[in-house]
Amino acid sequence: MRYLPLIAVSALALAGLVLWLLGAHVVGLVCMLIGLPLAALGVRDLFQARHGLLRIYPLVGHFRYLAESIRPQVQQYFVEEDNDGQPFNRNERNVVYRRAKNVEDDEPFGTELDVYGEEYEWLNHSIAALPGDVALPRLHIGSDQCTQPYQASRFNISAMSFGSLGARAIEALNRGAAAGQFAHDTGEGAISPYHRHGGDLIWEVGTGYFGCRNKQGRFDPSAFSDQANDPQVKMIEVKLSQGAKPGHGGVLPGAKVTPEIAKTRGVPVGKDCISPPAHSAFTTPTELVEFLAKLRELSGGKPVGIKLCIGHPREFMAVCKAMLETDVRPDFIVVDGAEGGTGAAPPEFPAHVGTPLRDGLLFARNVLVGAGLKEEIALGASGKVVTGFRLASNLALGADWCNSARGFMFALGCLQSQRCHTGHCPTGITTHDPLRQRGLIVAEKAGRVTQFHRHTIESCAALVGATGVSEPAQLTPEHLLRRKNTHKAERWSRIYPWLNPGELLSDGDVHQHYRDDWGKASSSRFAAT
Repeated sequence: MRYLPLIAVSALALAGLVLWLLGAHVVGLVCMLIGLPLAALGVRDLFQARHGLLRIYPLVGHFRYLAESIRPQVQQYFVEEDNDGQPFNRNERNVVYRRAKNVEDDEPFGTELDVYGEEYEWLNHSIAALPGDVALPRLHIGSDQCTQPYQASRFNISAMSFGSLGARAIEALNRGAAAGQFAHDTGEGAISPYHRHGGDLIWEVGTGYFGCRNKQGRFDPSAFSDQANDPQVKMIEVKLSQGAKPGHGGVLPGAKVTPEIAKTRGVPVGKDCISPPAHSAFTTPTELVEFLAKLRELSGGKPVGIKLCIGHPREFMAVCKAMLETDVRPDFIVVDGAEGGTGAAPPEFPAHVGTPLRDGLLFARNVLVGAGLKEEIALGASGKVVTGFRLASNLALGADWCNSARGFMFALGCLQSQRCHTGHCPTGITTHDPLRQRGLIVAEKAGRVTQFHRHTIESCAALVGATGVSEPAQLTPEHLLRRKNTHKAERWSRIYPWLNPGELLSDGDVHQHYRDDWGKASSSRFAAT
């Protein structure tokens, strides 16, 4: 039975030949055109050495690979429930699509969420609720050491490089940011011509120092200063690690390093473009904060900060100790959650390396508060923020603003096909194929980026007003609850320990977890003392 399909198509090809010889040319030709290629494929299956399944089941085995190739689409469109699916379920994606298209997004007949299920969250509202029909106030980012502070939106585009995203996607994001007056993080791929459409830029400087590197791949102060002093660049962000693959470098294969990408990044055309796992410009916490001070000076006093996915707690504490000892402060810190990430990574890294956003955000907030640094440093959060509730809940847990990458990709039309790394993105977002990019109309998608941002800000403002407070800074963990089981829910203020201002610097009792790691941290090394 395994060979019956091969025998059948071989017989069809033979019958076609006989019919042709007997004068039935049309029928014979059709039979041969169908039978011969399939028979040749079946014979090839029998003798190839790569796939054992095809050697045993010639022809028929291909149906297995066909079914496997369309499984994600079948799962997404016909099997998943509205609240199923990862990384984002259908309801979350639909909220973004509707808001980006500026269409009605109200839900009829109540929520589909299981409000008695574990991990369900909600905000406590107030009888004295306030109107939420005004935009959230902008956030002042810039310490006393900064001479060009930035007034930031509470919701901005997270880091996505030119290289991981195509030219039209980058241009649409930047035009949307310009129209909506919010910030666009460049990602570590440097500032491309497609970023130059008026949107405020957060220039991310990664371990490859793209856009500010010398021929040896090390930091070049002169090249950095030339770009950092551009008026469109509002802030400088040094990437220590990212959610998708913390502690892991990256390689853009030489075949993908086009002349355009090479010029943007300052690397040779056609050669592998390497992002090391760690920086070469500094090796200790003290050297890190001194490097930040140098970048602030070279940029003319613009806000300078770091982005990281929290790893060893003592290392973040060591950076805070270096701030205290040198009296150098970053203007902001962005915590990237391990659940974030638009780029490709080895499967073990996004699944099992790095701290998820909530844990990382709460830890960073506690250390900054406990070290007496929080009042001077703005705290950003990035990781699966696509709704007003997720934005508001992160603000309640200590963030001052949030960034989103995949949310804005959905606004561009992303289908979550998860083919970002293949170059075959069906919506033209994560590809450099001109024919695939043709489907992304910049003017239309830029408008959707702006509308998604506006509606998300408005929904967050409505939630803030519903709690009875007048601004996001007044949201606290007391406002946010999480269900532990069917019969019990607790405020986040009781789920997690919260340090008081200066507590790490005092002689009083400190939560053991923080006390032990603080004692191990040293400004002179990242490793534990």
